[in-house]
This record gives sequence, structure tokens and C-alpha cells, in this order.
Amino acid sequence: MALTPVTYGATNRPPRGDYSVAREDYTCDQAWDRYTPQQHALYARLYARQLRLVPGRACDEFLGALSRLGMEARIPRFEDVNARLARATGWQIVAVPGLIPEDAFFRLLAHRRFPVTVWLRTPEEFDYIVEPDLFHDLFGHVPLLFDPIFADYMQAYGEGGLKAQRRNALELLSRLYWYTVEFGLIATAQGLRVYGAGILSSPGEIEHALTSAAPLRIGFELRRVLRTAYEIDDFQKTYFVIDSFAHLFEQTAQDFSPIYEELLPLPRFTPDLTLPGERTFGVG
Repeated sequence: MALTPVTYGATNRPPRGDYSVAREDYTCDQAWDRYTPQQHALYARLYARQLRLVPGRACDEFLGALSRLGMEARIPRFEDVNARLARATGWQIVAVPGLIPEDAFFRLLAHRRFPVTVWLRTPEEFDYIVEPDLFHDLFGHVPLLFDPIFADYMQAYGEGGLKAQRRNALELLSRLYWYTVEFGLIATAQGLRVYGAGILSSPGEIEHALTSAAPLRIGFELRRVLRTAYEIDDFQKTYFVIDSFAHLFEQTAQDFSPIYEELLPLPRFTPDLTLPGERTFGVG
């Protein structure tokens, strides 16, 4: 029996991906031999375009891992990536048909398994795609799984997600993922750099995040992040800036239960709001 597909945000579009091939945990086979030469060529074009944009914009941890992945010329076989990833941090990537339910997602992360979508966008979606595809997942997410601290943060997030489900706090926790794993910035001695996959896999968002005067760039504070709504289908109005991955891990390595009790009754912040006394970062 086919599993239930998942939609992304508030949309009436049918979900993409063939869920009839998924197992009970929503993983499936990559079926690498089914990718066409045109798909390999499109992937290589996407990779080359982003590779030109990330130097001087992405954090050093991302760039260092990217350089040794060897996945630029064609869609890589997941088992080849896993051979390197297992040696580095004990993580594995697993194929999924598309977006998966939160419970399945959290369980995979908690066991150091990162779900990677098997389908690739079309040439018409070269510059923008709503749902995360294979390129977004591989290029944006996988390199930082080679960093031991960030890899531990991802596992802790999965474990935290399973707890948040029991406390009806998934909306709060989803904001943490959005503003760190997908759209996070990090302060370095050379200036602000990107570590969020949603930025790293998007040419427009890279420029917007680092050079535009429009968005807010606010120092990371856990409660602030958990209360802040976000944009799904537009450039972000606010980015949160960590000082280091160790800083992120320390800020989030605590029992969220009392925080949920404190924040759940409170209204959310709009994504374009600045609060008094917040540490903010300018352009450049």
C-alpha cells in the first residue's frame, strides 16, 4: 500500500515523488540507473553555478567538506557519499521519494540518517523550486554533516522533534530548523557567512542574505527564534546569526519542555520585527 504523500506549506499543488516505492519508514531505493543523461547534465549545471557563488559566502566548514565530496560531475550514488560520510561522522544519507511526515523525519535524524529526495527539478525550475529536490538536499545539506559538531546538532534535533510531538510544540521547533539548518548565518572573522541549505542552494537567496539591506540579521537567541514566523515562498525577512556551531549546540542542548510551556501561550513574532536591545548585523 502506498504511503501518504506530504505537501509543502499551504499549497493545492499535488506532491511530487513516487510514494508507491517507499518503505514503511518512507525510505526507498535511489534507483541511480534511472537518471537520464539530461538529468546528470542538469545536476552538473546546477552544481557548477552554485560552486561559483559559494566561495567567500559559505562558511569554511561547508567549503571544506564540499571540496572532498566529489559529486560535481553527475548525480552521485548515495552509497559512494555514505562511504565518506560514515568515516567522518557516522552519518548516512537515505533516499526518500519526496517530503516525508515529521515523525519519520525525526526518527531518521535521531538515528543519524539524513533523507535525500531522489527526484531532480526540471530545466524550467533551474533558478527556483518550491519543494526541496535532490540537488537542494545533496548540495545544501550533506556537506555540513561532515562537521562533527553540526552532525551532533542534527541528531539532537531529531531526538528533540520526537519529544516536541508529545508536547504539541512542533510549530515552535520547526522554526528552529528553518532559521538554522535551512536559513542560518554564522559570524566569522571574515564577516557573515552562510551555513543554511536553503540559502546555499539558491543563487538569489545568497545575495539577499549577505548583501541586501532589506532583511534583518539578528543574533541567535533560542526563545526569539522559536517565536518568529517565517516566509515559505519568498526571500527571508529575517536571518538569525550564530557565533559558531558550538554556540548553536550549546544554546539548544537543553530540555525544551519548560521553554515550550513558557512560549506556547504567547503570540508569534512577525518575521520583519526588531525587538529592543537585540544584537543586529549590517551588510558587508
